[in-house]
Amino acid sequence: MSSKIDALKEIIEPVVTGLEYDFWGLEFVSQGKYSTLCIYIDSDNGITVDDCASVSRQVAAVLDVEDPIKSQYTLEVSSPGMDRPLFTAGQFEKFKGHMVELRLNHAFEGRRKFKGQINGLEDGDLLLVVDNEEFVLPIDQIDKANLVPVF
Repeated sequence: MSSKIDALKEIIEPVVTGLEYDFWGLEFVSQGKYSTLCIYIDSDNGITVDDCASVSRQVAAVLDVEDPIKSQYTLEVSSPGMDRPLFTAGQFEKFKGHMVELRLNHAFEGRRKFKGQINGLEDGDLLLVVDNEEFVLPIDQIDKANLVPVF
């Protein structure tokens, strides 16, 4: 699935940045013959529904030409929101000190789910403090990570 995500990112990121938005990341969820492609965009000025619609139209046109997804799918364009997903090492570094919930591809020390404070990066690994214990988790093994909003 990673190669599919990489191929989609190669097609979509230039379209988003060409429209002067920040490409935050994407998720592709395949469920049988129905799939969802969710693209996250960001901007210093925030994201409106009109921004999402504009990006959606442009990306849909490019995807129609490139045709990287052979099955039916739904295209969604969204802001990352308060519980923003984290995709890259740079994003984890940017949110150092924030709480995150994450799930790993494979169990680490007997567990796949973690909730803790981002303590930085070390040699490409995420330093995560959970209940006063620091874990060193390989970023490439993180299946899904979201910030935990604080109200």
